[in-house]
Amino acid sequence: MNLSPTGTGSKLTCNMMRLVACFCVSTLAVSCLLAGWAKPSAQPAQKTDVLTVFLTGNELGELKPCGCSGGQLGGLDKRSAILDSVPKQKRLIVDTGSLIEGDSEQDLIKFDILIQAFGLLDYDLVNLTKKDIETAQNRGLLDSIGSVLNIISPYGPTDANVPVKFTKQFPLNDKIVTITIAAFNAESMPREKIEELFPPRSDLPSVNILILDHSDVDIISSITEDFSVVDYVVCPPEADEPLEASEPNERPLVFSVGRFGRYVSKLEIKAADDEDGVKLSFSAIPVSEDLPQNPSLVRLYKDYQQLVKNANLLEQYLRLPLSNSLEYTGSKSCKLCHNYEYEKWSSKAHAHAYATLEKVGSQYDPECVVCHVVGMDYDSGFISEEKTSHLKDVGCENCHGPGSEHNKSLGIEKTTEPKSSCTECHTPEQSVEYAGNEQLYLEKIVHWQEPKPNRDVKEKGDSNDL
Repeated sequence: MNLSPTGTGSKLTCNMMRLVACFCVSTLAVSCLLAGWAKPSAQPAQKTDVLTVFLTGNELGELKPCGCSGGQLGGLDKRSAILDSVPKQKRLIVDTGSLIEGDSEQDLIKFDILIQAFGLLDYDLVNLTKKDIETAQNRGLLDSIGSVLNIISPYGPTDANVPVKFTKQFPLNDKIVTITIAAFNAESMPREKIEELFPPRSDLPSVNILILDHSDVDIISSITEDFSVVDYVVCPPEADEPLEASEPNERPLVFSVGRFGRYVSKLEIKAADDEDGVKLSFSAIPVSEDLPQNPSLVRLYKDYQQLVKNANLLEQYLRLPLSNSLEYTGSKSCKLCHNYEYEKWSSKAHAHAYATLEKVGSQYDPECVVCHVVGMDYDSGFISEEKTSHLKDVGCENCHGPGSEHNKSLGIEKTTEPKSSCTECHTPEQSVEYAGNEQLYLEKIVHWQEPKPNRDVKEKGDSNDL
């Protein structure tokens, strides 16, 4: 859909046709891949003394880190290195939901890609939040997803028959352990319903995991005090890193799985001699940049990049008007009066920022491009390489403001807002080492002459004093 403030009827029609075409291509790609999947067949039972439940969630559309700096965590293409460290017969892989954050066309493309990724990563179960359910229904994918992936949700429409719990049994030493995972809507469902979600305790060991969509101190306290049937409580996250809110070995063990896929939560279920027959533990594994990439997931991300390009999202990007008829003119327009600064800037990394996107195929992704060009948030700013090549890279006007009036007046009119600050792009997520090292980063971009010292005050010992 065209998000520009103005547009003619013909432009709107063309954009709608483009949106429908892109939707059809995207949906067809998902449907074809879904059709080629089958739910995992039953594997021969193998005795073990440790079972593992891997949990992820709250991707919020983060398919991989931007890669603009070292030390970044996350990436679907690296996740399988952790998940495959445990044989399939001894593990469960669960996503707790919140696949995307918004409702833009790019968010919807990401939703499709994430569903495909879960299939390629051999997920056993996906919990769909209210937003996930609505997105799947609007895209006509709910039935397809449910036919190839085990899904649960407390928001599933009755006609779609989406269950609220999932159960699987595993051999643990000489016993059979039943693992039940249930989704619970803490706002509208009576808390007494929690006990009905899980089978009664028996002589056989069991592990019951409750995924909450809302939580606060009262809800958590009520569950931990009143419902001994629950072993693990998964809460919505408040941080990127998974957090354990309860004491080790305490039941229920309360934790969150973090956000943006930067960590994988690991629950270990070990055989024990106590009356419950199992011992529970929790840990968080970082998805570090040194992990090997899964080739299938690498190809899937390239498919995502192609879908973003085909959807022409750069030109549909929402742009705001500049005040006082200001316009961006590009860094070369500054060279006439600021030749020294321009030549120094040309040798710095900012002057080649757009090329770094081209190397990884992200030059059509507005979420990436916005930090590698001039003025993309505004009407006269960057649109595409074809239309506004003079605004590629991080240039003069990013920091100093639009240059049209300053240039027309030969420097008499000073540049004004909007001016970007370093931290708009050098965020903790995109520039891991920036915070605390601001001066070191500033030294990398120095392209100006330092002012000469003031000589009006003569220093002691100056020869002119003689």
